[in-house]
Amino acid sequence: MHYVVCIKQVPETTDVRINPETKTLMREGVAAIVNPFDMYAIEEALRMKERLGGKITVLTMGPPQAESALREALSMGCDQAILVSDRAFAGSDTWATSYTLAQAIRKLGDATIILCGKQASDGDTAQVGPGIAMHLDLPQITYVRKIESMDEKHIVAQRLMDDGIETVESPLPALLTVIKELNEPRLPSLKGKLNARKVQIVTWHAADLNPDPKCLGLDGSPTKVVRIFTPAPRGGGQMLQGEPDELVTQLVEKLKDVVLAARG
Repeated sequence: MHYVVCIKQVPETTDVRINPETKTLMREGVAAIVNPFDMYAIEEALRMKERLGGKITVLTMGPPQAESALREALSMGCDQAILVSDRAFAGSDTWATSYTLAQAIRKLGDATIILCGKQASDGDTAQVGPGIAMHLDLPQITYVRKIESMDEKHIVAQRLMDDGIETVESPLPALLTVIKELNEPRLPSLKGKLNARKVQIVTWHAADLNPDPKCLGLDGSPTKVVRIFTPAPRGGGQMLQGEPDELVTQLVEKLKDVVLAARG
């Protein structure tokens, strides 16, 4: 069994800056962490390994400093780490990112199950995990909240939906995106932290993945950010006071005024 966990290093703060030319995040000088949803993917891979055996590879695409995110995953118990890093990947949208990660997983060659957090905290698109599955032509189960059963050939999982819970059975290999209800990530031990410092992290560049160059980076991204801005602050609200029946009447009158004003 080979569990591949795709993680992302994201800014720790919401105070991020945007490059005015490329319209991409400027990460220099900003503290970074492992994307919180990816921590649940790491934890679930560890639990799968404890039940069924095998090995865990943690994979990330990013600049050289993303190595620290990989070492955090190693300190929790992952077996090996791969950094996919090249200037050719800069400015990738979710399509180009999922393509690049899929090429890296193809190079690994024997993934039984791929786990991703449901989305990244800096983009909130929830597109990369499903995109990887699409590029690899694999079945996927998204928004996984519970693993009901799993063996070397099949998995049964519950996924959270807008109107309830759906139980899905899938053959393996497959890709899962997970949510925080799935588990509680463990804290790394001191021994794990020390061991993580010693592990040699492999770096793969664009040439190592045998990609189509037209699918990489900013030029290979079919979506473009044409404008980005900070929303104007909301104006001050109005507090209504009185008994419930009085408040209903006041609110209805206020809404009527807004509707009439909008009609001009």
